[in-house]
Amino acid sequence: MNLPLFIARKIYRQDGTTHDVSRPAIRIATIGVAIGLAVMIITVSVVLGFKHTIRDKVVGFGSHIQIQNFMTQQAAAPLPITLSDTLMAQISKTPGVKHVERFSLTQGMLKTDQDFLGVAFKGVGADYDLTFLQQHLVEGKIPQFGKESSGFPLLISRMVADKLQIKLGDKIYAYFVGEEDVRARKFTVEGIYQTNMTHFDEMLCFTDYRIPIKLNSWEDDQCSGAEISITDFNQLASIAQLVGQKVNKKTDRYGEILTSQTILEAHPQVFSWLSLLDINVWIILVLMVCVAGFTMISGLLIIILERTQMIGILKAIGARNNIIRHTFLWFAAFIIGRGLIVGDLIGVGLVVLQQHTGFIHLDPSSYYVDTAPMEFNVPLIVALNAATLLISIFVLIAPSYLVSHIRPAASMRYE
Repeated sequence: MNLPLFIARKIYRQDGTTHDVSRPAIRIATIGVAIGLAVMIITVSVVLGFKHTIRDKVVGFGSHIQIQNFMTQQAAAPLPITLSDTLMAQISKTPGVKHVERFSLTQGMLKTDQDFLGVAFKGVGADYDLTFLQQHLVEGKIPQFGKESSGFPLLISRMVADKLQIKLGDKIYAYFVGEEDVRARKFTVEGIYQTNMTHFDEMLCFTDYRIPIKLNSWEDDQCSGAEISITDFNQLASIAQLVGQKVNKKTDRYGEILTSQTILEAHPQVFSWLSLLDINVWIILVLMVCVAGFTMISGLLIIILERTQMIGILKAIGARNNIIRHTFLWFAAFIIGRGLIVGDLIGVGLVVLQQHTGFIHLDPSSYYVDTAPMEFNVPLIVALNAATLLISIFVLIAPSYLVSHIRPAASMRYE
């Protein structure tokens, strides 16, 4: 039989009915652990949800890996490449690759009677994955890209629509400056999307795949590049390496050099900013563990001092200091356990409530989302519980040595 555990269980089951001083100390310690754990769960859930939401939005605009002309980053205008069906098939068979699709880009200016705005026109075809755009569609429908009779469809953002005062179904002229002339095309606004990602919403419109190719005077088999989506973001580096082996430094039929880059390389500023959030998480976790640890230390000291007579009796009947120390550590573990249960109920409850109701609203112009995103991650919550329990007990080891300074004769002299 584990004697320290047996004694600790007996003391804990008394629930402070005979010790009025320790009862508030136990409650304060329990509340401290519960608040600390709840704040840690909410913090981790918010940061994970925010990082993954922003990451998914950036990936939605540019996919995980892009294949482009090697000189695209040094040129002001889009440059073409040719991607044969054979190469596209090879890329699609790469382990970890989920989908491959061509796209085309051109630059132009949308003009109304009152205003004008320079934007980028991204042409997509029938094979383009429209899941992301469908999720963020706020008005109208996604145009049927890739059909011969599609005309000049246009999908614009809410930000562009508000700036130019465009409504769904409006006809709007777009002007494209070429090397020798200016071309005008009349587009029909068939849908409006909103992602709250200002960098993309203010300048990116979607249209049919063939339109930018014709406006750029490219050949029919040329395009701006291809976008590759993968099955697991954590495997991005290894999959990008495999794709790079197939395309990097290769030339197409027109002599253009191909290159590939990941979404991390295309938008380093966004992902660097997201990685800085991890520092804030660690600071909050350390502070909350300190709160839980300090409340438990004070609570344990009060309980030990109040149980001085019991400690003296145990020593008088032959109990060693280690047994008594372990008894109070077990007792502290019971208190921490109750605090963890309460903290889990509060933290997980608020996370689930936010996921289903979105009652915490944010300014989308500053945070790129209109509600606080929260991601429920069971392994991390279990790890937080285990870490809080172990760290809290560890910091109580030193205060538990107070029992070695209590003498039986002196402790039993007072009632």
